[in-house]
Amino acid sequence: MSEHEAEHEVREHEGEIDGTVAFWRRAGEEDVPVLWLHGVPTSSDDWLPFLRSAGGIAPDLPGFGRSGKPGYRRYDMEEYADWIEAFLDHVGVERVRLVVHDWGAVGLVWAQRSPERVERLVVINAVPLLPGYRWHRYARAWRTRGVGELLMGATTRWSLGLVSREASATPGPLPADLLDAAWSHFDQGTQRAILRLYRASPPETLAAAGGRLGELACPALVAWGDRDPYLGAEFADRYGERLGAATVEHLPDAGHWPWLDRPDLVGRVAAFLRGGR
Repeated sequence: MSEHEAEHEVREHEGEIDGTVAFWRRAGEEDVPVLWLHGVPTSSDDWLPFLRSAGGIAPDLPGFGRSGKPGYRRYDMEEYADWIEAFLDHVGVERVRLVVHDWGAVGLVWAQRSPERVERLVVINAVPLLPGYRWHRYARAWRTRGVGELLMGATTRWSLGLVSREASATPGPLPADLLDAAWSHFDQGTQRAILRLYRASPPETLAAAGGRLGELACPALVAWGDRDPYLGAEFADRYGERLGAATVEHLPDAGHWPWLDRPDLVGRVAAFLRGGR
C-alpha cells in the first residue's frame, strides 16, 4: 500500500470558537488540509470514510452534532461563513481543499469571500446557490412557522428512518449507524438551527449567495447522485457552468448521500484532492 493509500488515524478535538464549544475531527497534517463541511441533519460523522482515505479537518457546524447550539445564533448562511473563518483561524489553517455536501454549501459563501484560499473544490449534492431552485416539500414545511415546529417535535428515530428511504438509491433506509448518529444529536438545539437556516434562505437569497461562484477559479469536481429527491441533477450542471474549471460527474445509481450508494466515490474524491482530474 502506498503512502497516499494508507489509512489515516482520525483524532477528535474540542475547543471554544466564537464563544461556544466546537467539535471537530482531524486526520493527517497536510499544509493545505481538506475542509469537509457536512449538511442537515448530520455532522462530521458523514466524513469518517473520507477522513481515513484523504485526511483533513471536519467540524460539526454550530447547531449540529457535538458543537454548541446556543439560542442566540441566527444560523443563516452569512453567520456560518463567519464561523468558518473563525474556525480556520482557530486551527491555524490559511488555505484549504474544500469539500461541501448539502448545507455544507455555506462553505461556498465563505470561499467566495476569499477565493485565493481554496486550492481545490469538490461539490457533492450541495444546496444550489443558484437561480431557479425551489425548496423540496420537507423544506417548505420547515419554512412554515408552526408547521415546522410541529414536524420537528413529532420526529422519531423510526420516522427518520422511514423518510430516509427516499434519499438513497439502495433499497431501504440509510445505514443504521448514520441514522443512530443523526438521531443522537437531533435535539431541540439542532431542530432550532435547521428551522432558522431554512427560514433565512428563500430561493432569491440562495441565488444571490452564489453570485460570485465564477471567481472560484481553482480545479473543481462536481459529483452528483442523480436520484437525489431533494436536489435535482440539473443543478450539478449549473454548478459546473458557474465554476469555470469544474468537471461534472453524474452518478445515476446514487442518491442524496451518493457515497453510501457508491462507495467508490470516496476514492474518486480522494484522488481528485491529491491533484488528479
